[in-house]
Amino acid sequence: MLYYCFIWGISYQLDGFLLSRKLCEAPYNKTVDWTKWYVFWADERAVAKNHVDSNYKQTKDGFLSKVSILNSHVYSINDNVTVEDAAGEYEFAIRQMVKIRIIGVSEINDCPKFDLILLSMGPDGHVASLFPQHPALEQKEEWVTYITNSPKPPPERITFTLPVINSASNVALVATGEDKAMAVHLAIADATDGLDASSSPARMIQPTDGKLVWFIDKPAASVLDAGNSDSPRVE
Repeated sequence: MLYYCFIWGISYQLDGFLLSRKLCEAPYNKTVDWTKWYVFWADERAVAKNHVDSNYKQTKDGFLSKVSILNSHVYSINDNVTVEDAAGEYEFAIRQMVKIRIIGVSEINDCPKFDLILLSMGPDGHVASLFPQHPALEQKEEWVTYITNSPKPPPERITFTLPVINSASNVALVATGEDKAMAVHLAIADATDGLDASSSPARMIQPTDGKLVWFIDKPAASVLDAGNSDSPRVE
């Protein structure tokens, strides 16, 4: 039987933490079977685990320390090697989990099929560490790739590729605030005349055999056309 694999793709300060924080509260913190959860990061900054910019540190402080997920089920990147090696080791770890059937496999493209990937979106439409117009968006063969020129610091990061994210059973995408309104519109709206797909990585999140649900507040939704009947589910 395959276990639940919860994939963390946000940092502590970002929108998605507001969603995940609910899991630390009653009744979820007592009723969820945390022993069946495995935690990975959809992206991570190539910094020490105790660095303020570390997604691992932020997630541990704000979430993992408040629930009973087994330490052996938490998979963080190796922060003692180059970012290229860290990405390669992380992909190898995921492939081993697929091999022993902890993580399922997509029947469409043989990518790992995580139960849930939780992402937040930046004002520029980036998700994970997939930024607009970045070559990493074109990566099709690797499950985990790396970048050394992130538009926002720190520059070195590892990230899941689009095929892996789009193979998940469920993707939750979170955006809050008026500064995200145009990016939300470009990602969700039916008609985006002249828009290059790579200009809006969030728009490229289209699960091949899964569900995409957006969680947005009123300011972030302020530019949306209410008539978008074919848009992904929005909460």
